[in-house]
Amino acid sequence: MLVIKAKLKIPRTAYKLEVRGTLKLPFEARQTGGLKARLTSGEEVEVMLPRGEILRGGDFVTASDGRVIEVVAGPERLLHIESKALAMVAYHLGDRHVPVQVGEEFLRIVEDHALEQMVRTLGAHVTHVEAPFEPEAGAHAAGHHQHDEKGHGGKRHDHVDDHDHEHCDHPGHHHHK
Repeated sequence: MLVIKAKLKIPRTAYKLEVRGTLKLPFEARQTGGLKARLTSGEEVEVMLPRGEILRGGDFVTASDGRVIEVVAGPERLLHIESKALAMVAYHLGDRHVPVQVGEEFLRIVEDHALEQMVRTLGAHVTHVEAPFEPEAGAHAAGHHQHDEKGHGGKRHDHVDDHDHEHCDHPGHHHHK
């Protein structure tokens, strides 16, 4: 089986790359290590990237046989949110650690009935779309801060059972009590 272990950290224009495969995945799968998937050609691959590495549409990865493979963001069922109070809607989604794609005059999140009700209550207009999902990387994306539990690092996280993070000693990071 073909194994993918490294993401190329160079811009597409830096070198002439011969792309010899395409890996189309939804966002949830693009942030999971140890994933078994198939290239668009049908060939089975195992993605074994370092913990915390997130693949974005347009990224390139290298396979165990030396091939360069392009990552494509696969279409997902999303909520397309528009509102005159978009900042307020974004605040409430961010307060819940929801991955959000920010566009010009819209937000997109993965379909979720409870969140849909919440943003509608805030006066937002919501439509269901199927499109690639590329949420913002977040304030801690520079690499010095990672959370392992569900909800951080791009996953939805509700503070039903409040908890502390002893390792969070840098300014600007807090949790609700």
